[in-house]
Amino acid sequence: MHLPIILNLLLQLAAAPSAFAVIQESITTLPNVTYDFVIVGGGTAGAVLANRLTENPRWNVLVLEAGPSHEGVLDARVPAFSFNLQKTIYDWNYTSTAQTELNNRRVLIPRGHILGGCSSINGMFYTRGSSSDYDRWAKVTGDEGWAWKNILPYILKNEKWTFPSDRRNTSGQYDHRVHGRYGKTFVSLYSVPQAIDAKVCDAVEELGGEFAYNVDTNSGNPLGTGIAYSLIRLIRTLLNVTQLGWLQVTVGNGERSSSATSYLGPEYIKRSNLHVLVKNRVTKVLQTTSSGGIPDFRTVEFTEGYDSSGPSYQVTAAKEIILSAGAFGTPHILQLSGIGDPEVLQSAGVEPIVDLPSVGKNLTDQPQFTTIWPLGITQTFDPTPEHQAQWLAQWHENRTGPLTSVGVNSIAYIRIPDSSPIWNSHSDPTSGPNTPHLEIAIIGGGLYPLPGRIVAMNTVVSEPHSRGSVLLQSSDPFDHPLIDMALLSHPFDMLALKYGVTAIKKFLSASTFEEYNLTLAYPFAEESTEEEVDQAIRNVVASNVHPVGTAAMSPKDADFGVVDPDLRVKKVKGLRVVDASVMPFITSAHTQAAVYAIAERAADIIAASWKDSYNGEG
Repeated sequence: MHLPIILNLLLQLAAAPSAFAVIQESITTLPNVTYDFVIVGGGTAGAVLANRLTENPRWNVLVLEAGPSHEGVLDARVPAFSFNLQKTIYDWNYTSTAQTELNNRRVLIPRGHILGGCSSINGMFYTRGSSSDYDRWAKVTGDEGWAWKNILPYILKNEKWTFPSDRRNTSGQYDHRVHGRYGKTFVSLYSVPQAIDAKVCDAVEELGGEFAYNVDTNSGNPLGTGIAYSLIRLIRTLLNVTQLGWLQVTVGNGERSSSATSYLGPEYIKRSNLHVLVKNRVTKVLQTTSSGGIPDFRTVEFTEGYDSSGPSYQVTAAKEIILSAGAFGTPHILQLSGIGDPEVLQSAGVEPIVDLPSVGKNLTDQPQFTTIWPLGITQTFDPTPEHQAQWLAQWHENRTGPLTSVGVNSIAYIRIPDSSPIWNSHSDPTSGPNTPHLEIAIIGGGLYPLPGRIVAMNTVVSEPHSRGSVLLQSSDPFDHPLIDMALLSHPFDMLALKYGVTAIKKFLSASTFEEYNLTLAYPFAEESTEEEVDQAIRNVVASNVHPVGTAAMSPKDADFGVVDPDLRVKKVKGLRVVDASVMPFITSAHTQAAVYAIAERAADIIAASWKDSYNGEG
């Protein structure tokens, strides 16, 4: 056990930091300065805060990231290689506790253990959710600043809309009025056509209804299908192709756009007041003082390296410690620090300091599974290693080709009808009538114009009823927490998934798919009994890896929740949380867009609280 090396930095404002243009791995290589803010986690939110707070040249910021740098990691650059990062050093490699409703299976939960966090390893889907998702945040927190009309400017502030890598004319494929062009994170439309795209267009035109066309699912009203059937003929003529899909992704110039490449890009990382340490793991936050009976937490303890064998250090922030360690890391650190449910802390051998029972509770994630439909035809395409090598060479040469794709071009967002018998026994978990219960991603594969060997339909419950928890396993910070995803613990979520199967069958019954001669082959067959379907789903359901809610916002004087609407941790000073854990409810979307917006607003909130001060209380 290494004794912490106390870095007494609070009174050294006169020592100006030297310019640093590289990411460091040891604090001993950094100049001896006072840090106004110490950000725990260099992920999606942490990178935003580091960028925005260092826009003030008089504020020094230290970022502590447990994982390695993103620099030089090819799999974090090539969009099609994202899944290669799982089960590597770039993944926290979390595993859930045994899930009762999944026949006691333990579920893998990939999380970004790399600068940029999950924005460096995720599937790059850029989806915002519905306007009512954010309006619900405003209602439950009592802060209108979280409402859609007020958070939208921060969404746009983050976004840098750009052409897809194929540089085609995208007129009519999105609503330019709801997109930002001057932000930092690239967002674009799909770049690689699939043969199934034309059939999706035809099916949407034939079926309508719940599959009706939606010009832009990121407008705040996501319901429908991201395919423009009303413009199919015109655009097919303009583009000389027979497809049109509308998924939006965080890809620019053929590469992943993460918070590391955008907010910590070369022009920002060289700021003299920004220091970024990778491979340094925060183990707890420490109480520094107490004022009026309120403990003040402005010191972090961290260990250099990936395990407890490295040297340990402490650093104190003049203004705030900001936890941006994610929906698992943030509650883990809070509990290790004595902040949480006293019973949970004591059972793990941690002395309680602050009684906040909501820490680690309210864990929400979206259950998902995929049905597979093989094509009953011979004219299909399956890539060979030679194709992969050619595509990689093309990507290296000009950042174009199949490797710029995330594999999905279109998504349907569906609500279960009001007339469904599901509502006879279950309440609606969504935020409002413009919010989907289900997301269905359509995966065709192949190489245009040839389809792939299968059609895969990924079904996600967008806003589930089930709630889990993230609790201490022990007082050892290098032991992963106990993550109970509680997937399908509420019966509504299973019923919603099964409704998704019904919707998929309806969609694939469109006449355009007849020539594919599709057969349902996995995880159950067309002739499977209801019991067999239930068991098959329980045997394959996984996390959609969008965990939120474990340090949730609540009204300022509420006796529940973890942070106030300004994201300050309740009952303490000097400590704030900015990441997905603060969401009181999950958005009906992939959560990176919402996290970027939370961080952009948080940066303004933090800056405003210290605008008249450079040290001391704000």
